[in-house]
Amino acid sequence: MALKTDSSGVTSSKKGFLERLFGNRRELNTNLTLLSMASPGIILLFIFAYLPMLGIVIAFKDYRFNLGILGSEWVGFENFRFLFGTDAAFRITRNTLLMNLAFIATTTICALIVAILMNEVYRSRMSKYYQTMLFFPYFISWVIVSYFVFAFLNGQTGLLNQWMEVWGIEERIAWYRSPGYWPLILILANLWNGIGFSSIIYLAGILGISPELFEAAQIDGANKLQQIRHITLPLLTPMILILILLAIGRIFHADFGLFFFLPRGNPLLYPTTDVIDTFVYRSLVELGEISMAAAAGFYQSFVGFLLVVGANWVVRRFNEDYALY
Repeated sequence: MALKTDSSGVTSSKKGFLERLFGNRRELNTNLTLLSMASPGIILLFIFAYLPMLGIVIAFKDYRFNLGILGSEWVGFENFRFLFGTDAAFRITRNTLLMNLAFIATTTICALIVAILMNEVYRSRMSKYYQTMLFFPYFISWVIVSYFVFAFLNGQTGLLNQWMEVWGIEERIAWYRSPGYWPLILILANLWNGIGFSSIIYLAGILGISPELFEAAQIDGANKLQQIRHITLPLLTPMILILILLAIGRIFHADFGLFFFLPRGNPLLYPTTDVIDTFVYRSLVELGEISMAAAAGFYQSFVGFLLVVGANWVVRRFNEDYALY
């Protein structure tokens, strides 16, 4: 059967494909404009995120600088066998997973609470000041923060030990030789750093809720807690789930600055502060094991991919509208 053509000579099937891809002619102009604006970011993402993926082959080779990637000997899964044959594999996996789960839970809950409180004072003169003070720690480098933490937790001259003496606790705690305290320290530091950014995202979602819903609830006699429970939280659920899914996708990617600079690379704290990212760094810098570091990085990315796919599947089982895809 012959294909119909329009006056411009474009077949109907090709025209239908273009319309599905870009929309009609009016939408095509809009989409091309948006695509041209996004193209620099897309190009940078391709260069720095996708092209380096070709180096994943290093994880399956005994990499040597003089031989290059292609010339190095192929060893298959030998690097993975060596990685998982050490005690460090279980330790870094456990620390990365548990700490990130704690980060996701505490940041989500606390950011929601802060966003709800900020919404109550949003029209006051001090609201911008509160937002700035909460958001400011997000821009401070962990290198700078590590010096303040060291001054606060130093076993001899730290402020915390001095305060404890004032409170009647005479025994000084060697914080940098006691790994048991550091999960809580890292959780508090991460919360201080990230709660401002997350709360602003949730605040934007709350401000997008129609005020008429709250007015109707007030007329029906609902108090603030009931409005939050039956209006705010249900309407924020899609946003909360999307942010959690994105966080799960990076649950095997720890914040290197947080885990490396705050404990100051102290080997005594490795039982609770050593994560996959710090292990890869030490493998590269101290041991020069590029192949094993690549194997650890591949393991990190692969498991994170499986987790986000699995979490998205679980969400789709309950409500397809809340899933990422």
